Amino acid sequence: MADWTPKPNLAVDLKRLSLTAEEGFVLSRLDGHTSASHLPALTGFPPERIQAILARLVAQGALHPAAQAAPALNSPELPTLELSDVQASSEPQEPENSEPSSEPIDDEPEEALGNYRQLFETRLHPLTEDERKARARGAEDPELSAFCFDPVPAVIKSVLENPRTGLAHARLIVRHHRNPMGLEALCARAAFAADGGVRRWLVRNPQLPSSLFRRLWSGRRLMELHKLTTDRDIPENTRRTARELLRQRFSTGPSEEKAELILNTEGRSLVSLSGLPVDGKTAALLCGRTYRSPLLIQNIARWSAAPPALIAHLLKQEAVRRQPQLRMLLQRHPNAPADARRGEP
Repeated sequence: MADWTPKPNLAVDLKRLSLTAEEGFVLSRLDGHTSASHLPALTGFPPERIQAILARLVAQGALHPAAQAAPALNSPELPTLELSDVQASSEPQEPENSEPSSEPIDDEPEEALGNYRQLFETRLHPLTEDERKARARGAEDPELSAFCFDPVPAVIKSVLENPRTGLAHARLIVRHHRNPMGLEALCARAAFAADGGVRRWLVRNPQLPSSLFRRLWSGRRLMELHKLTTDRDIPENTRRTARELLRQRFSTGPSEEKAELILNTEGRSLVSLSGLPVDGKTAALLCGRTYRSPLLIQNIARWSAAPPALIAHLLKQEAVRRQPQLRMLLQRHPNAPADARRGEP
């Protein structure tokens, strides 16, 4: 069965909910596109706790429940989240997509987006900049959504001053506005900058300033930064900044996150981390497990900064003993034990 993708209920005022710190943290990681099986890696919580937190979020109405009993998450350790375990939200529910999509979920149908753009181009754009600024401050939908297509940062600032402006408008702005000053003004609003949908479209905006990206993503987990470096929907300049930030964070980040990144990517992330050593605690975490994946072992063997203790540990693994090519790669590593380099067992 397909994995379950938790979707935040945007119709609910989160300020009125009694969320714990853990629930608020997990909710901040949900963008309506990330499957539940990825949440342990994104949050650092074990699968059992994620299951319980998601159940409580659905019960409080912060998440849309699935159209039917949610399927078991794609992990043998995580039990199925049944709708019978939670109470239905009082808000109208949107049905889950029958098939997961690799494309970001639109906040507005394409037809509506076309109508907003047409409204802006035919009725609002001919106005002077001052007229648009004044009108945007008090506009209502659909004009308010149409103003989100304005290319002038001063008009976007007026949109943000409108008390009717919400997350849907913020997502329209980051998706279609192409001026760094307008993006900076929007992200100055903490509630907008923290929204998963805003972040999803923000990193896809080719005018996202690297300074703004660093400010918003400098505290994110290493695994989340790595995903940005490999996402082909993100402009190359932002992926390059993400790679630079990933290397900086890897040098100073928690040992648990470093080990998680290497293990969960099967060592693919090490290509971006070449030359960066790890601390003793990270090495101990990596040495404290059994290795069965040939790809992971191979990528570590090609990592020039692999700790000597880790190379020695890998040489003792059953998977390495059974595959001479892996053993040879490890024996040739500069940090391999001297007796291993001489070909001794």
